[in-house]
Amino acid sequence: MLGLYIHIPFCVSKCNYCDFNSFKMDKIAKDKYLKDLKKEMELYSKDLKEDNYITSVFLGGGTPSILNSNELKYIFENINLYFNVKNDAEITVECNPGTLTKEKLKTMKEIGINRLSIGLQAVQDYHLKSIGRIHTYDEFEKNYKDALEVGFKNINIDLMYALPNQTFEDWKESLDKIVNLNPSHISAYSLILEEGTKLYDMYENNEFDVIDEDTDINMYNYTIDYLKSNGYNQYEISNYAKDRCECEHNILYWKCDHYIGLGPGASGYINDFRYNNVESLKEYHEKLSLNEKPIESKDNLTLDDKIQEKIFMGLRMNEGIKFKDFKEEFNINFKEKYSKEINKLKERKLINEDITGIRLTQSGREISNSIFIEFID
Repeated sequence: MLGLYIHIPFCVSKCNYCDFNSFKMDKIAKDKYLKDLKKEMELYSKDLKEDNYITSVFLGGGTPSILNSNELKYIFENINLYFNVKNDAEITVECNPGTLTKEKLKTMKEIGINRLSIGLQAVQDYHLKSIGRIHTYDEFEKNYKDALEVGFKNINIDLMYALPNQTFEDWKESLDKIVNLNPSHISAYSLILEEGTKLYDMYENNEFDVIDEDTDINMYNYTIDYLKSNGYNQYEISNYAKDRCECEHNILYWKCDHYIGLGPGASGYINDFRYNNVESLKEYHEKLSLNEKPIESKDNLTLDDKIQEKIFMGLRMNEGIKFKDFKEEFNINFKEKYSKEINKLKERKLINEDITGIRLTQSGREISNSIFIEFID
């Protein structure tokens, strides 16, 4: 399993909650970036053997759908030039309503993109405006219906709850409207206020109150139950899919498999090394101009690092931690090594255990971060 992540660092404007590495669209910077990206692909392709097949491709951002049809074609021509992409690979592009057209969607389909991830976040225009989205709900719905017409069948829709001044009824309305559209996948996240974002500053200036913890948990539990009743299986803390429509690329992350990360601010995991690219477009260009990979930091994971990551990521997924995986990968009897932690969490009804492994209960998912810590030495 080998994934390919490509970071497209441009946006029309930065959303109020966003702390990802992104910049306002600039044509000169974008043209230079695309050439640099090709160079970075070439550098990584030299490290790969012929039988290193890419099993999933994910264009994230930023706003990948801000690119025009020719620019998208250019990226995928180079992906196919420098990497062996499996014929049945899942190929996802993140899209923002307001940057999509029917013609661009047709191009995406023609060049092999087979999965869209559309960032909606809320169905009420006043909430979209308050978090800095550039689109209305009607624009989203038009884009979504155009995507179906063009032939896309695997579409994720991103939603956020615990937004400023969002009521429980607002959230129910968002879920209801999206379920009625019948997408194959829904990602539903609780808003996290990150330092350095506009929303964080607004909160610090007392411009709104955050939703209390009980309401946040109630929204989460309602989401799980409501989506389940409508045919969506929760397979990870924040992700829900129709049958056989789970996101293969994200599962690759959660299973700690290897992936190449390209673009400014991207991270990757290759040959037991985790790396992070430089964030600035200027530094990214300078390093590639010297025929260097644009890496800022690189860490060789120790055995303990790998074990802890496997626990952290494994518990995110509903299937949980499989005892046989730890035996095969690390020669560890997980049940024996962590018997104290397992028993403690079982007593508090935060995990379930069977002969195959352990997994979080509903109550455990509500406080998942504190459970992860229990297993860290």
